[in-house]
Amino acid sequence: MLRFRDKVVLVTGAAAGIGYATAKRIAEEGGRLLLADINGDAVKRAGETLRAAHDTEYATFVFDASNMSGTRAMVKQAAAHFGRLDVLCNIAGIAGGWHTHEMPEDAYKRMMAINVDGVFASCQEAIPYLIESKGNIVNMASASSKQGQAYTAAYCASKAAVVAITRCLAVEYAENGIRANAICPGGVNTNIHHTIEFPKDVNPKLMDKLYPLFPIAEPNEIAAAVAYLASDEARYVTGVDFSIDGGQTVS
Repeated sequence: MLRFRDKVVLVTGAAAGIGYATAKRIAEEGGRLLLADINGDAVKRAGETLRAAHDTEYATFVFDASNMSGTRAMVKQAAAHFGRLDVLCNIAGIAGGWHTHEMPEDAYKRMMAINVDGVFASCQEAIPYLIESKGNIVNMASASSKQGQAYTAAYCASKAAVVAITRCLAVEYAENGIRANAICPGGVNTNIHHTIEFPKDVNPKLMDKLYPLFPIAEPNEIAAAVAYLASDEARYVTGVDFSIDGGQTVS
């Protein structure tokens, strides 16, 4: 399939994990890539790898999602590179666990800045370009946005905010031809999943809601969902929070 031929796609968090898998899937389907990440060396290597494998046209950008003005500047610079923007994929994000009453204020602010402020700022800056191209937005939320979970109140709140932003954009800009959708993965085999820290004295019974019914997902499985929602095949899909969580939120 070449669903992204002649399309320009901006992927944040593109250096690794779901972000890189998304960029790879877009490259495989003929898209031109704008790759953004806080890790400049890693995102450069990602672009070089994708070009070698798929002859992909790409550009890389270094940005800090916690900096709203810097995020807006990155989107503007990225859109100028190819002279258009068709899809914005907000994948960059962080996670972490604390007893809620012990979570440091700076950790809370960083969680919200990266997971919420960065998404909001990139959408703000991208919208005029997407109006012109009749493009769309795919935001990475989480199964955590859909259920109460111990030790992750801030993370759950940040991802619920992503879903709310997505739904509001879907309504506000439908007349402009923009679609906006969110994806809510459960556990995914990424570095974030394997390095997330929880309090040492967690109650094992309270951790059950973090586990799916099926084995952990691979990043390419989430990327496949991103590619569908970002493609013209999903023309009639907007405002959804698409669960791909192995049954984590079924009950």
